[in-house]
Amino acid sequence: MQKPPIHYTTSSTMLPLPFEADGSIRLSFAEAELLLTSCEPGGDWHCIYLAADEHISRAKITTFLGKYNKVAILSPSPQALFESIAQQFKWIEAAGGVVENPSGEVVMIRRSDRWDLPKGHREEGESYEVCAAREAEEETGVSVSSVGRLLARTIHCYQLFGCWEMKFTAWYAMQAEQRCVLSPQQSEGIICAEWVKREDIERYISHSFPTIKTVFASFLDKKD
Repeated sequence: MQKPPIHYTTSSTMLPLPFEADGSIRLSFAEAELLLTSCEPGGDWHCIYLAADEHISRAKITTFLGKYNKVAILSPSPQALFESIAQQFKWIEAAGGVVENPSGEVVMIRRSDRWDLPKGHREEGESYEVCAAREAEEETGVSVSSVGRLLARTIHCYQLFGCWEMKFTAWYAMQAEQRCVLSPQQSEGIICAEWVKREDIERYISHSFPTIKTVFASFLDKKD
C-alpha cells in the first residue's frame, strides 16, 4: 500500500544561521563549545579577546578547546569572525529531529556509547523538513507521518577522514502514527534504535552531545 504524503507546517528551503539577538553564535566541537560574542559571557567560559580586524585560525581554536571545554572569543563583530572561521571548514547542511508516537515515546539512536538523534545530509534542492523525515526513516525504520515545528538550529564542527567540516543542522519535531518496530541503519554506524519514554529522556541524554541536549530542551519545554 502506498504511503500517504507527509504533511509539513513550513516549507522553507533556506534557514538563517543561529545567531542570537545580541549577535553571538555557538559552535559545538564534540564535548566542547565555542562562543563567538561581543560581550563577556560570565560563568566558566575561557575568554579570548580579538580586535575588530583580527582573526583566529582553526588550529588555535582546537588548541584552546583541547584545554578548555567552554571557550568564548570576544570580537566587536561576531558575524564577521564567524565568516572568517567558517572559511576554514567544509560547509555541510543537514536535518533531523525528534520523532514521537501517540504514546509520547520518542525515537533515539546510539552510536558507540552515545545516545543521539537521527539526522543526515540535506540533498540538493531538498527542503530541511523533507530531509529530516527521510533521514529519520532511513536511520531507524520509523514511518514519519508529519513534520512539525523547528526545534533548534545548531552548528557542529568535527574532523572526518582528515577533513574539518562545519555542519549546520535543522532539528524538527516529527510525528509517527504508530509504534513500529525500529531497524537501525548499521551501515551508518548506528548500533541500535529505541523508543524512549518521556520520563527517561533526561537519563538517556545525560552523557550525550551538547547539540542533542539543546534540541531536547526545546522539545521538552513545549511539552511541560
